[in-house]
Amino acid sequence: MTVFDAASDAEQAQCVQRLVTPRGELALLRRGAHYEIVSNGVFLMDTRNGRSERLLVAAALAACAAPSPRVLIGGLGVGFSLAEAVRHPHVGHVTVVEIEPAVIAWQRTHLSGYAQGAADDPRVAIVCADLLAWIDEPGPTYDVICLDIDNGPQWTVTDHNRALYGDAGLRRLRRRLAAGGVLAVWSASRSRPFEARLRRRFGAVDVHEIPVPRGEPDVVYVAR
Repeated sequence: MTVFDAASDAEQAQCVQRLVTPRGELALLRRGAHYEIVSNGVFLMDTRNGRSERLLVAAALAACAAPSPRVLIGGLGVGFSLAEAVRHPHVGHVTVVEIEPAVIAWQRTHLSGYAQGAADDPRVAIVCADLLAWIDEPGPTYDVICLDIDNGPQWTVTDHNRALYGDAGLRRLRRRLAAGGVLAVWSASRSRPFEARLRRRFGAVDVHEIPVPRGEPDVVYVAR
């Protein structure tokens, strides 16, 4: 999550598209030169920076020993994480699971420039599905799983998503990790209870804090 600066706050937001989904209202706003995605009135992400979203993928790949890693990204957002994944030539395949059809459509239209055409990379598959249900289906394992579908373990977009960050959710994610795989999780703030759960389930957990203009740092957890 990027916190607005004073100049950005002063700019009038224009609604590009607003729609009602099974999870509530979803809106794409434009504020000056940048876009914001808002769910049920709560700011989720924007196109201003993307530093922590890129680090989510870069740090996970740096910790992964697989020569041609298969990457799973939970949440498409504005495309920063996907762009970072395809920037690495040794990445073998990237699957993105995104629950909102509109977010996928925006990546092909209003937000296409922010992922630098990553959605069209032949290594990429974008799946419209609920990640919680999707990870329980039969399928391949991944060398890297990057999770960015909420504002963090303590601030989920929907109550349904809370299960993903509990012990059962971490067990389900780990089942989709290959041997020696890496799980990376983005959060808008540090969560000590979630960190403790990660440490109980994984041998090593690194915590990366990324300063933002105001408020608590963004946090990326890398567990392996």
